[in-house]
Amino acid sequence: MQSSMVTPERLAKYFEVTGKALAKVKIATEQKIEWNRSAEDFLDMARRYYADARHFSEKGDKVLAFAALNYAHGWLDAGARLGLFDVGHDSELFTVD
Repeated sequence: MQSSMVTPERLAKYFEVTGKALAKVKIATEQKIEWNRSAEDFLDMARRYYADARHFSEKGDKVLAFAALNYAHGWLDAGARLGLFDVGHDSELFTVD
């Protein structure tokens, strides 16, 4: 079995982790944030996950590369949706409209 295969067990693990995360999330009380710092943090996380995706791809682990790419895009999409990033109303690359 190749490490890049999406096995039923691997898929079940991803569902379990995300299900637990969804169950744990609570809406926080509103706080003032440092806008620029938050935007830089989201962008940094996206860049790190993108770099991880390249690393996993080069190692031949396509599943982890794909997962890391989705995390990277998720950070970018969340930042755009919150208004941390100006994406020019690009609703093809981001969920903004």
